[in-house]
Amino acid sequence: MASRLEINFVRLLSRCESIASDKRSETEWRLEKYVGALEEMLVALRKSISKPTPEVLTEYTRKVDFLKGLLEAEKLSSATEKALANQFLAPGRTPTIANERMPATKTVHMQTKARCTGEMRNELLGTGLASKETDLRHRRGLPLDERQSAAELDAILQHQHNLQEKIAEDMLNLARNLKNNTLAAQSIIKQDNQTLSHSMRQADLNFEKLKTESERLEQHAKKSVNWLLWLMLILVSFTFISMILFIRLFPRLR
Repeated sequence: MASRLEINFVRLLSRCESIASDKRSETEWRLEKYVGALEEMLVALRKSISKPTPEVLTEYTRKVDFLKGLLEAEKLSSATEKALANQFLAPGRTPTIANERMPATKTVHMQTKARCTGEMRNELLGTGLASKETDLRHRRGLPLDERQSAAELDAILQHQHNLQEKIAEDMLNLARNLKNNTLAAQSIIKQDNQTLSHSMRQADLNFEKLKTESERLEQHAKKSVNWLLWLMLILVSFTFISMILFIRLFPRLR
C-alpha cells in the first residue's frame, strides 16, 4: 500500500504534468516551484522506510528529470536551442494516474516538440520574407518589365524559403540521430557494465572455489606427511630392535 508521502507526491506530479501541458505565460511561476517541491519529496521517498520499489522510484525520477529539463529548455534564448534540448528529454514510460491512456509527460513532450519546431522554422525563415512577399503582391499593377522582375524575385524568395525549410528539417533529423546514437551508446555501456559485473561475480565465485580446494589439498597433504612420519618411525624402531636381537643372538667372537 502506498504511503501518505507517495500519495502526495503522485498528486503533485500529476498537477505538474497538467500545468506543463497547458499553454503557460512567461510569468508563470508555479511549475518551477512545484518541481522543486517534487525533488524534495523524491529525496524523502528514497529515505522512507515504506519506500516504493526500485522500478517505481526510477520512473518517478525519470518524470521529475523530464519536468526539470523542460523548464531549463524553456529558458534558452533561441528556438533552435530549445528544439535541440527538447530532443534529449526523456518522458515517463507509464501513466501517473489510472485514467491516463498515455503518459502525460509523453503528451507534453510531443506538444513541446511541435511548438519548438514551429518556432525554429519561423526563426530560420525570418519575418522579412513575409514582408517582401507582401510588397510583391502590391506590385502586381506595375508595367510588364517590372512585373517580370517581381516574378523573378518571387521565385528567388520561394527558392530561399524551400532551402531554409530543408535546413530546418536537416537540423531536426540531425538532432534525432544524435539522440538515437546517444541512447544506443548508453545501452551498449549498460550491457558492458552488466557483463563486467557478471564476470566479477564469476571471478569471486571461482576464487572461493579455489580457496576451498586449496584448503582441502592442504589437509590432504598434512595427512600424507603424518602417515609418512609414522612409517619412518616404525621402520627405524624395527631396525633398532633387529640390531639388538642380532647382537644378542650372535655375540662377538673372541
